[in-house]
Amino acid sequence: MRALDAVAVRQWADACVRSLDANREDIDRINVFPVPDGDTGTNLLQTMRSALDDLLRTPADENVGTALAALARGALAGARGNSGVILSQVLRGLAEAAQGASTAGGSSLRRALLRADVLATAAVSAPVPGTVLTVLHAAAEAARDCGSDDLGEVVTAAAGAGAVALADTPRQLAVLARAGVVDAGGRGLVVLLDALADVVTGRVPEPTVPNPAVLNPTGPNPAGPNPTGPNPVGAVPATVPRDALTTAREAGSAEYEYEVMYLLDGDPDAELLKVSLGALGDCVSVVGDGAGLWTVHVHCNDVGAAIEAGIAVGRPHRITVSRFADQIAAAAPRFVRDRAIVVLVDGPGAAELFRSEGAAVLEPGDGVTAADLLAVIVGTRARQVTVLPGDPAWREPLDEAVAQAVAAGQDVVVVPTFSPVQALAALAVHSPTRRAGDDVVAMAEAAAATRRGEVAVSGREAITWVGRCEPGDLLGMLDGEVVLIAPGGEDVGDLACRLVDRMLASGGELVTVLLGRGAPDGLELVLEDHLRVTHPEVELAAYQGGQADALVVVGVE
Repeated sequence: MRALDAVAVRQWADACVRSLDANREDIDRINVFPVPDGDTGTNLLQTMRSALDDLLRTPADENVGTALAALARGALAGARGNSGVILSQVLRGLAEAAQGASTAGGSSLRRALLRADVLATAAVSAPVPGTVLTVLHAAAEAARDCGSDDLGEVVTAAAGAGAVALADTPRQLAVLARAGVVDAGGRGLVVLLDALADVVTGRVPEPTVPNPAVLNPTGPNPAGPNPTGPNPVGAVPATVPRDALTTAREAGSAEYEYEVMYLLDGDPDAELLKVSLGALGDCVSVVGDGAGLWTVHVHCNDVGAAIEAGIAVGRPHRITVSRFADQIAAAAPRFVRDRAIVVLVDGPGAAELFRSEGAAVLEPGDGVTAADLLAVIVGTRARQVTVLPGDPAWREPLDEAVAQAVAAGQDVVVVPTFSPVQALAALAVHSPTRRAGDDVVAMAEAAAATRRGEVAVSGREAITWVGRCEPGDLLGMLDGEVVLIAPGGEDVGDLACRLVDRMLASGGELVTVLLGRGAPDGLELVLEDHLRVTHPEVELAAYQGGQADALVVVGVE
């Protein structure tokens, strides 16, 4: 093949997925750096599958640059782990070098690998010799120094140099030498380079990964003795104990238990985000596809703070949190308390009221995202979290945030509350000394036993159960349905008293009132005087809520 075209790119991407699938278990098994989490092969495969999926969904185009750009975009969106992030930058480098070109020959591949080397290195906060970056750098230099512009010769030189550099990684990283393995990410890159050579030359290349145990016959064997015979590439020698994969590491810290990844849109301050994440953990990368999509990666303990750092510069989405299964016992604890209550409520007064009762509070304001909710939930650092939402409109992002938190090992339960007064009733019966399950049941029963009502101003013309309302009319609502309508010029206090009477018709001992931002002065006194006459046995508790969407929110227990 004299030049890569769009068809060849698709063939190469498909070959990469098949080859990574065949080598996945071997690559996972030798994964000991920067974290011995045994998932580099899996991450590379999933990232490459995402890249291929995006390419296959892209309309057919003869432009090789377009095909490579689709690969890079899909890899970034679906990147998994450090290795996936680096792979996305390798593909981005190839795409940028071939931008606008219909085909890519040997000289184009040379430029592409050099650009990929620059981008991948920039993606890693603290590059270390003996990793996939070392392998990529060797491949790029070999392509640069190749004396021919023939595509086959350039790609063969790059693949061969990458394989040699891979075999040398145990001499550069002691953790690899102790385990008797080569770098897992580097092994994956060599698989991809070999697949490219296979597509370009049209033949299956000879195995090009030398055995690291026999590279230096005149000196010490970095992999240790292996009396049973040659060491298969990437295999753990029989003489190396299995717990060698969890020995101390010279880069990356074993104290960090979680891997956090998410996407950002737009133009975030990448350097500021790197600094913020660097203060929380290691293995930090903030990289983009050059077209407004960014992926963020960090190993840390404080998952909430890592997500909040993203919120400070953009809108995190597609958030994934993974826990390293082989975390050592000495690691900093994730949970510092057994239980916490999280409340979603609008209005500064209401928020302060819940905070005074010990709850963690999120004020959604004009909108709430799953990222916002997840940051608050994991930020409690509690093993078991009970969430009290004050509005059913927040259900969809809340479900997404809860799913993410539960997947990361936190026990999260949502108690159905459709109003802040129901959340108050639930919080009032919360007892940290009660069994967690029993406590959730008690809160759910208290919320369900609280009737909810509110007085609000109609924003539009509508047909209700009790007739037509016009913009500006006062609406009295009970359990989400309009039950009273008054013209806009009517007294808010009178309508509120009528609503309370209706709510107390079926009984009640306590009326709780949250006064909204637009509530008239003295409304609580009007209600107090009214109840003193009509329901002297009922207690009134009134608070400044400050909510914008209702003049007054009422709860009856």
